[in-house]
Amino acid sequence: MNKTLHHLYDPMCGWCYGATPAISDLFDTAGFVFELLPTGLFAGQNARQMDDAFATFAWSNDQRIERLTGQRFTETYRRDVLGDRRQLFDSGPATVALTAVSMIEPEKELTALKAIQRARYIDGKDVTSAEVLIRVLDEIGLQRSAARLAHSDQELHAINQGRIGNAQLLMTELSARGVPTLILKSDDRPKLLSTSACFSNPPDLSALIRQLQIPSSEHQS
Repeated sequence: MNKTLHHLYDPMCGWCYGATPAISDLFDTAGFVFELLPTGLFAGQNARQMDDAFATFAWSNDQRIERLTGQRFTETYRRDVLGDRRQLFDSGPATVALTAVSMIEPEKELTALKAIQRARYIDGKDVTSAEVLIRVLDEIGLQRSAARLAHSDQELHAINQGRIGNAQLLMTELSARGVPTLILKSDDRPKLLSTSACFSNPPDLSALIRQLQIPSSEHQS
């Protein structure tokens, strides 16, 4: 039986960052093809200006995620990212960077996602900046992907839009809302999986997926 586990995400989604340890465990689960798909949730026309009200809301949500998962959101991030009124809340550039990785070194996309999340939530870097993203990829040894991003062109952006389109089609087909979303496809039959264990007990999620005994539900961002 051909089994593909789709992880639908946005690189600037705090809940996706909170789910990263569980997703990393799943990546090592034998018997699955693991595919990451960005949804464009906070990209392009869905981007927004950072203001005081949104920064306060985001920090409150981040603290809840930290309590549930142990994933850190530092004061550096709070000061330099949430406190910066010049940079947009826009996942578009990071999404393009991850698409560049998927084109050149697809097995490293999760590694790149974790590095971008760390750059934002731990180090307080501006991951809406192409220069910062190129440096992040270069620092984790993905020089070819960094070079591809540095020479961004129509092909890269077309592939990026195709990935976002595929993710959005899957979400529409299964009436999924928000990210992270996990979809298990066996012999082309997709099944929406519960992501609640990503936050409550990550090892349970791996075990349940291996047994294919997960009820359909979704966790909203």
